[in-house]
Amino acid sequence: MREAMFSLQHQILGGIASHGVSFFPMEPITIYCTVWCPDCHRAKSFLKDRGVEFREVNIEDDLDAEDLVIRMNHGKCKVPTIQVGSRYFACSPFNASQLASELNIPLNR
Repeated sequence: MREAMFSLQHQILGGIASHGVSFFPMEPITIYCTVWCPDCHRAKSFLKDRGVEFREVNIEDDLDAEDLVIRMNHGKCKVPTIQVGSRYFACSPFNASQLASELNIPLNR
């Protein structure tokens, strides 16, 4: 019975891995953005195309979020600013390679 369960688990995880899905849950992702920012639209599309879930915060509607973005970027308001767990980084101008590397996700779909 134990061997059968191990075999089934191996088959399931192997199938998941072949589709590029990580075995480990990703830390929560938040994108601080504005509605007019083309780099924000690119970053969100990049993540959506790869099935990465994220929370979106419009810093024009949330002044505390705007203050946070400015603090995390050494006094500059850079969007998109992305939070992964407790880590923050700006992706402005949008750089797909940087974003894929920071999040450890595939660059290409």
